[in-house]
Amino acid sequence: MAWKTLDDMDLDGKRVLTRVDINVPVEDGRVTDATRIERICATVQDILNRGGKPVLLAHFGRPKGTHNPEFSLQPLIPTLEAVLGAPVVFAADCVGPAAQAVVDALQPGQVALLENTRFHAGEEKNDAGLAAQMAELGDVYCNDAFSAAHRAHASTEGLAHLLPACAGRLMQAELSALESALGAPERPVLAVVGGAKVSTKLDLLGNLVEKVDMLVIGGGMANTFLAAQGIDVGKSLCEHDMAPTAREIVDKAKAAGCEIILPGDVVVAREFKAGAANETVAADACPADAMILDAGPESVKTVQAAIERAKTLIWNGPLGAFEIEPFDTATNAAAKYAAKRSAGGKLVSVAGGGDTVSALNKAGASEDFTYISTAGGAFLEWMEGKVLPGVAALETDDEDA
Repeated sequence: MAWKTLDDMDLDGKRVLTRVDINVPVEDGRVTDATRIERICATVQDILNRGGKPVLLAHFGRPKGTHNPEFSLQPLIPTLEAVLGAPVVFAADCVGPAAQAVVDALQPGQVALLENTRFHAGEEKNDAGLAAQMAELGDVYCNDAFSAAHRAHASTEGLAHLLPACAGRLMQAELSALESALGAPERPVLAVVGGAKVSTKLDLLGNLVEKVDMLVIGGGMANTFLAAQGIDVGKSLCEHDMAPTAREIVDKAKAAGCEIILPGDVVVAREFKAGAANETVAADACPADAMILDAGPESVKTVQAAIERAKTLIWNGPLGAFEIEPFDTATNAAAKYAAKRSAGGKLVSVAGGGDTVSALNKAGASEDFTYISTAGGAFLEWMEGKVLPGVAALETDDEDA
């Protein structure tokens, strides 16, 4: 892919407008999860080490184009300074005199944090005038917010055309991981897609069956596919109205030579609660008064065999109701097996989107996956085959500033 990284840019003495995603949870003025801040550290430190002046652009919450103190970035400063190991100077606006004064006074080794870009209505409208005002504050543009790359906003798309532009280290890692999984993967490629509803993942499934060799469908989605085959799924979560669509996806997979793997046995219960009485039955033998809450042990063996055959794995969503025991068994077993294969260098595994990170963390498998994306919507849209405006803008190499 034709996008530049920080390695391609001269940063010495340059003001580097760096779009980051630090939209972290805050309670009582304190950051409760600093993961997203930790993930920008490599980019900021690299800019500082090469003599650049990082000027951070970010959004926070949904202020809807108005200056709402509730959504100020200022409370993030103590956490930013602790994680980045550098003093952070705050500007009360992301454009105009307030921002200009802070950027002009920025000393080597300092980081500037500009106020919430979404305080301006032009941000989400990708207003050219707002992007031009932002561009006045920098010499180089670095986008390190892959998680916001599916939005064509002034700070994610418009700005990239006004300055020499590159991807930050987190953006670079995301793009490299996704390229290795879907762009030019080592085959066979296996996708594991779970979750509640087929309707939310139509584009994803439609794209994957033409790009992967095997597709495991789990969670509530699997119930819809089983029902589409005429199987009674009892009181299970199921989108019966999506049966024709499910059959179309199966037909599309057959035409593309993609093997679809559905549960052969399932774990059923009469109530959805931790420790509920349950039993394992064949997938076509769900009692009328029960619901399917997990894949059974034989299904797990089938998934593990697919993982064994695969050279590349893309994972999105759990195989069952992983939030409560014992219905996390299939997800945990499959995830641990994938992690083991990855740690042994036999599998490239890329995961992300929705509940995936939580499920893999719960399984204790995250650390051994090749790459886990926290980008959510952007990760899913990439897997759906959609163009991400923030990425496409970096690929233009438009440096007319």
